[in-house]
Amino acid sequence: MGLPLKLFLTFAFIGATNFGGGLTMLPMFRREVVEKRAWLTEDEIADVFSITQCLPGIIATNVAVLVGYKQAGVRGAVAAAIGMITPSVALILIVASFIFQFADIPVVAHAFAGLRVCVSVLILTAVLRLRKQACADKLSIVIFVAVFLAVMLTNLPIAVLVVVAGFIGISISAVRKRSAK
Repeated sequence: MGLPLKLFLTFAFIGATNFGGGLTMLPMFRREVVEKRAWLTEDEIADVFSITQCLPGIIATNVAVLVGYKQAGVRGAVAAAIGMITPSVALILIVASFIFQFADIPVVAHAFAGLRVCVSVLILTAVLRLRKQACADKLSIVIFVAVFLAVMLTNLPIAVLVVVAGFIGISISAVRKRSAK
């Protein structure tokens, strides 16, 4: 089996067995891409997660494209992306055909409430795992706190915060390189 097909099948499996969006898929991505297949290292997957959350589009598909590209170039990126979206497109077409007919039924509304709680836990789990790489030193913790407070207390666009945090990271890296010489 060729690598593009393996990428397609792996990401189709992830797409078919995870619910709740890109952030809830992060633990599964880590397990499948780092632990099972060793396509990325822990540091690489943390970088991929960071980058894909800053890009427009669907986080899960962005992750698939980056992993696929690293493994097999453009063919791998396309195979991984198609694998990632195929289950979602099929399921959403099925759900769209009847969801509005059943959304007001109390048992369905309660099921959605339970799903929201589950999705929140999955996102929290992904965040707690990512914090090990994201908050690796005191400076990154300061950046984390500053961005968190800016999100909670201001209406600054997220894109501005991402650019500013990236600029701070680049600036600090440059200063550290100069002082190391």
